[in-house]
Amino acid sequence: MGRVFEKRKHRIFARNAKLSKLFTRIGKEIAMAVKAGGPNPDANTRLRMAVQNARGMNMPKDNVDRAIKKAAAGGEGADYAEVTYEGYAPGGIAIFVDAATNNTTRTVANVRSFFTKCEGTLGTNGSLSHVFERKGEFVVENAALKGRDGDEFEMECIDAGADDVHRDEEGFIILTPFQGFGAMQQKLEELGIDSKSAELKRYPLSMIPADLTTARNVMKLVDMLDEDEDVNAVYHNMELSEEVEAELAKG
Repeated sequence: MGRVFEKRKHRIFARNAKLSKLFTRIGKEIAMAVKAGGPNPDANTRLRMAVQNARGMNMPKDNVDRAIKKAAAGGEGADYAEVTYEGYAPGGIAIFVDAATNNTTRTVANVRSFFTKCEGTLGTNGSLSHVFERKGEFVVENAALKGRDGDEFEMECIDAGADDVHRDEEGFIILTPFQGFGAMQQKLEELGIDSKSAELKRYPLSMIPADLTTARNVMKLVDMLDEDEDVNAVYHNMELSEEVEAELAKG
């Protein structure tokens, strides 16, 4: 299943941004981490994770250092706040939006307009608590094991509280409960293993099958949301058959 699982999950459950937007997103995360816990990664777990994710995205070190210094000085970017939006797309498909913004008035207006344009409905926070759950996701490449036995590493992850470990020729995807995210991060640090990425993501607890027309309408909304500079990730619970997925891929 492995990396095939990862690619399909990212394509169906969430739309991640292009590289330039990923750099913007990690810059915001660095700023929020510095604001919350200071500019020293050794003493700030959240910042340490953000810096590690930046490395995994091949973000230039100068960019990382600049973002930390700017946030520590209280400059632009230090006033970001995390916000979420929940609603329904056509066909009753649930949509969950994670964003980071320095202007919530602008962000909510944009998000509401996207839902309206696509004949969706923006709901209240907590309305989708029964549809999505937050999980930790760690991606560890084989090279990061530095010769450690893969089977032993997988067992150590499970012993440390992993819900599931997906493995393929490239490495591992480790899923943890929301409450176990910090413990898994600490375990990897104890083992001296750097993850390519470590994030909290939202996974649907139930799926809704969609025909091609519904799928196109939903993805139109997802794409509009994903293009907004304040939006970090968009999740949905739409289930696609292989045939529908193949038609969507044609454009």
